[in-house]
Amino acid sequence: MSAVQIVLVGPMGVGKSTVGRLLAERLDCAYRDTDDDIVAEQGRTIADIFVDEGEPAFRAIEKQAVRRALAEHDGVLALGGGSILDEDTRELLAGHRVVYLSMDVEEAVQRTGLNAARPLLAVNPRRQWRELMEARRHLYTEVADAVVATDGRTPEEVTQAVLDALELKSA
Repeated sequence: MSAVQIVLVGPMGVGKSTVGRLLAERLDCAYRDTDDDIVAEQGRTIADIFVDEGEPAFRAIEKQAVRRALAEHDGVLALGGGSILDEDTRELLAGHRVVYLSMDVEEAVQRTGLNAARPLLAVNPRRQWRELMEARRHLYTEVADAVVATDGRTPEEVTQAVLDALELKSA
């Protein structure tokens, strides 16, 4: 197993960043988010990359960011919601402790709303979120060692559920 302790996957708005930071704090390790890496490297938002270059170009950038983070990072790593679409990325995740943070559509729409920073949910977010999840749910499940539902839970409760699911103790 590589140095990365926990990799969080799941749809946009599920709380990967919030829970990831809390997990890193509880495990006394570093936190990293591949979306943050992409924004820092590209000097623009993910939404801007989607608008300027399209989804395929973004996915290529994302694939490299995930590969680099998995190779370099020692701690908790949060991946972008669509990163698991790439077969090579799913294969790379096989050597890591992966947790799929899940939520139902009503909670997703409440959390993400009509946020313009979420380019894949720009029109009819309920329908689009359902369609995204139909395409992705089996991929999240495929790569996950554990699935933790976030619905109706505080970030602290989700964090504890992740630790429990992986049988890890806080530092």
